[in-house]
Amino acid sequence: MCHIRPFVVLALGCALCAPLLAADKPATDKHEDKSAASAAVKARKVETTGSVSIEGAKLDYKAVAGTILLTGKDEDKNDPTASIFYVAYFKSGVDSARRPLTFLYNGGPGSSTVWLHMGAFGPKRVVTLDDQHTPAAPYQFINNDYSLLDASDLVFIDAPGTGFSRLLVNEKDKAKRAAAMKERGKEFYGVDQDAQAFAQFITKFLTEYGRWNSPKYLFGESYGTTRSAVLANVLETEQNVDLNGVMLLSQILSFANDIDAPQYDPGVDQPYALALPTYAATAWYHHKLPNQPAQLEPFLHEVEQFAMTDYTTALAAGSTLDPQRRKAVIAKLHDYTGLPESYIDKANLRVFGGEFEKTLQDSADLTTGRLDTRFSGPSMDPLEQQSAYDPQSAAISSAYVSMFNDYARRTLKFGEGMTFREFGDVYPWDWKHRPPGLPPGFFPSSTNVMSDLATAMKYNPQLHVLLAGGYYDLATPYFAAEFEMHHLPIPQQLQGNIEYAFFHSGHMVYAHQESLKKLHDVAAAFIGRTDNLGK
Repeated sequence: MCHIRPFVVLALGCALCAPLLAADKPATDKHEDKSAASAAVKARKVETTGSVSIEGAKLDYKAVAGTILLTGKDEDKNDPTASIFYVAYFKSGVDSARRPLTFLYNGGPGSSTVWLHMGAFGPKRVVTLDDQHTPAAPYQFINNDYSLLDASDLVFIDAPGTGFSRLLVNEKDKAKRAAAMKERGKEFYGVDQDAQAFAQFITKFLTEYGRWNSPKYLFGESYGTTRSAVLANVLETEQNVDLNGVMLLSQILSFANDIDAPQYDPGVDQPYALALPTYAATAWYHHKLPNQPAQLEPFLHEVEQFAMTDYTTALAAGSTLDPQRRKAVIAKLHDYTGLPESYIDKANLRVFGGEFEKTLQDSADLTTGRLDTRFSGPSMDPLEQQSAYDPQSAAISSAYVSMFNDYARRTLKFGEGMTFREFGDVYPWDWKHRPPGLPPGFFPSSTNVMSDLATAMKYNPQLHVLLAGGYYDLATPYFAAEFEMHHLPIPQQLQGNIEYAFFHSGHMVYAHQESLKKLHDVAAAFIGRTDNLGK
């Protein structure tokens, strides 16, 4: 789940879920002030039981809501640096050694995992409207017919500083504690630091619950896919934890492909080509195309071909593009996006994400969604150049956050006296990432973790990858994700370890019920094929 379009951070390296407005920074209450000193903190664990009906079959489970304490490099000092909140679901009445185990997390960076937990694979889910603003409370909270608990035990993890996860410092003085917390943040708030924290959490969890010999999976969404690539490499090459599979939902591995702010990186035109199929799908959904095709997928294949050939060539030509050729490309872009030819011409063939969202339905004074372009909402300012907010985020966030706050305390019996942080204050985020094999002192110009996933797959040639995405996702366009997979630096035979699934939904694929069912079935089948339990 992504929150606010992060204009400032995007110029440096695309934060998918950065809450940059002052009003979005989480408040610290008196209970959390007391828990900030690490010496007073202990791991907590609350167990409850429940049942869920998954596609008609009843399943009993044990739920554990708790925390695991992370430590610095010197574990003997017993000085915890963070308390990481998780909710684990274990199928009852079975041998845990014969059960797959999946670790799930959202992205941001800075997002809690409320979205995957409450919308996708937990035993209960929030009901929201398909492509419109969900009415205010009371919200619907129902049995999740498509929980992934039938295929795997599940562990939902809140990243440090989000949800009920907290950084810890051993400092009681209030003024000094603020400075200490800022320094502590540097240990967690960055691409590599974050992955190391998750690796430590996972290995501690495996030990605490005796699950070292279980088939193991990672499931990340949005920036969570970035995390998964780095984390998979850390687990495989540093912790000797072979993974059975990595599931990537709404993927972004190379931030040079981001369509939110490519205008700040002139000369790098690839994002425009990779986002074009999503523009086309969106225009198709809203009936803005001059000639509306009957079926979406064949139309997208046509657009993908144009994007990688004529459009890419035209962009690469820059100012040398022949005027007649330019005119033909503009006409084709109009056919595929519904945007006026004069607008495309004025944009120099390069319309970035926020401009498209604001312009597509401008005649109706509507802004198109970013996370899910099926959504629309009133434009904040009809004269603005680009969208000022995301209609989908506005449409569903209250339902998710409200229901998790209620569920955590009433059902899981956790969180009394604590503030749940939908988004954590994790900025400034350290985007510097050293890919495997890069000499010291060098960093790529933008964050790219493709080499990490590639190294993990080469280190463990039995590692399988599932890429899933929505056609209407403009935060992480599906075609860009597919492009990244086809350009991983791996032997050709390892490409056979990658599976693909695309849906008629957006960034949060599961927000569309038909897509949720398909996502469940695809993920469950992926686990069934790769868990090695039948071998």
